[in-house]
Order: sequence, then structure tokens, then C-alpha cells
Amino acid sequence: MPKALWIAHVEVTDAEAYGRYAEGAGPAIAKHGGKFIARAARYVTLEGADRARHVVSVFPSLEQAEACYHSPEYQAALDHARGASVRDLVIVELVDDAEL
Repeated sequence: MPKALWIAHVEVTDAEAYGRYAEGAGPAIAKHGGKFIARAARYVTLEGADRARHVVSVFPSLEQAEACYHSPEYQAALDHARGASVRDLVIVELVDDAEL
């Protein structure tokens, strides 16, 4: 089963509330097999809307990444991000032979 990337592009509008989101999101992601591979690192926007923060996590599968998003733990954390950020989030399945 191919791994999947959870890719978030974020503009934080309330750092305190977003910090509470981050405190809960990390453990929820880890609980579902996710691992951060890029978080608030250097980046270059070549096309599209620019967001100041980019986060990429790898999961064992697309299904596990999606289950994480819908889990009670992640949704509780996400309540802090709502109204505290502008976000785009996608889950992308890797091609079968991709290695990380």
C-alpha cells in the first residue's frame, strides 16, 4: 500500500490559539502513524497563493491520513485552528515506487 503525504499551507492569524492547535495536532498525527518531514522550514513559492507556513507529514497510507483528520483527537485540536488561521490541506498518495 503506498504511503501518503499530508500537505498543509497555513497563514496563522492568532498565534496563541494556533499554538494550542499544534499541541494537540502533533500527538494525533503520531497516533495515526504520521511523521513530520517538513514543518515551518525554508520554502519558495513559485505559483499560487503564498502562505507563511508549510507542513508536510508522511503517513503509512492515504486511509490512515484521512482517519487521522477525522479522529476525535485531531478534530479537538483543529477547533483551535479554526478562526486562528487560513489553511489549505490536502492528502496525496505517493506513487508505488516512491521512497522517502
